[in-house]
Amino acid sequence: MHQHLHVVLNISPQKLIYYYEGTANTVVTKATDGRIIRFPANILRSVVQADGVQGIFELVFDENNKFVSISRVRNT
Repeated sequence: MHQHLHVVLNISPQKLIYYYEGTANTVVTKATDGRIIRFPANILRSVVQADGVQGIFELVFDENNKFVSISRVRNT
């Protein structure tokens, strides 16, 4: 059974540079249910826009906590 988590992300284009350069490789954020979530920054590539990564996103993980998908739920 997959686990679905909603997270609010507000990452500016300037901060994304740290992820692309490899200075930072892990995103730490809070899920809407209050849990602290850590995930590899490279999964954000499919949701980057001109203003960075802004909005509420659904992260899906499998039963082994392996990343399955990320999708934008709504803009903030």
